[in-house]
Amino acid sequence: MSDGRTIELQEYKSEIKPTWCPGCGDFAVLNGLQRALQTLQIKPWTVTIVSGIGCSSNIPHFLSSYGFHSIHGRSIPVASGIKLANPELTVIAAGGDGDGYGIGAGHFLHAMRRNLDITYIVMNNQIYGLTTGQASPTSEREMKTKSTPEGVIENPINPISLALAAGATYVARGFSGDAKTLGDLFAKGIRHKGFALVDVLSPCVTYNKQNTYDWFRQRVYSLEKEGHDPSDFHAAMRRATEWPNLDQTRDRIGIGVFYERTDIPTYEELEPVLRKGPLVKQPLGLANPEELLEEFR
Repeated sequence: MSDGRTIELQEYKSEIKPTWCPGCGDFAVLNGLQRALQTLQIKPWTVTIVSGIGCSSNIPHFLSSYGFHSIHGRSIPVASGIKLANPELTVIAAGGDGDGYGIGAGHFLHAMRRNLDITYIVMNNQIYGLTTGQASPTSEREMKTKSTPEGVIENPINPISLALAAGATYVARGFSGDAKTLGDLFAKGIRHKGFALVDVLSPCVTYNKQNTYDWFRQRVYSLEKEGHDPSDFHAAMRRATEWPNLDQTRDRIGIGVFYERTDIPTYEELEPVLRKGPLVKQPLGLANPEELLEEFR
C-alpha cells in the first residue's frame, strides 16, 4: 500500500501530545492504532479518523492523518458520509462508550446493518470520564458513580452481542492491558471489508475504581487460545453473553475476534451511484457550476 518505501511508525504520529490522565487505557489504543496502520503500510494521507465527544474522542489530534472531531454521538454518520464520498479512503471512527453506545446508539445499529466498510473503535471505560464520573450505558449494575451514589439500577448494554445481532461482519474485543493483541485486532478490523467493531476495555484510572487493569486481568482470556471459531455465529453469541450478563457472574471476559464474515457485500459495493467511482471524482453534471453556487451567495 505504500508504493515501495516503508512508512515508519513515527510518520503516523502527530506533533500534538496526548493529554489523557497518566495510566489511561486510551494510550494503548492510540499506540495500537498507529502500529496497525504501520503494519498495513497504509499511507497516512489516505486515512481519515472521525471522533465524537469525550476523552477518547481526542484521538484524531494525535495521529498524522486526516481527522474530523464531530459532535457527541455523531462520529458514525460523519464517517459514513466520508466513506460514501470517497470509498478509496480508509475511514476509522473512534469514541467512547457513552458517545457510541448511548448518545450514538441509533447510528451504531444502522451502520452495522448496512455493512459500511468502516472500522469503529470504542474505548469502553464504563464511565463518563470527560464529565467527571457519571454512569454510562456500560456501567455495571450496583456500581456507585457521581450520578448513581446508591448504585446503578440499570443493566449494562452488551456491545458485542448487540453488534452480532445488528449484522456487523467483524466483531472483536480488546483490552488496553494487552497492547500487542490490541494492535493485531485493529489491523484485522481495518483490513476487513465491511463494518468492523473493536470494543476496547480501556480502564479509566481517575473515575472508575471498580473496573481496573487488575480487575480485568483476573477475568480476561484469549478466544483464540480456547479454540473459538470466529466463523460460527452461534458460538460467537454464546461467548458474547458471558459478560456482561444479568446475573452478574463476571468470571470470564473473552478477548479477540468473536465473529468475522467476508461473504456479505458492503454498502458501497451495492450503491448504484458509486459504480462510476468515488463521488469526489465524478463530474458534477453541470454546465456552469458557478452559476448554481451564485444562487446561495
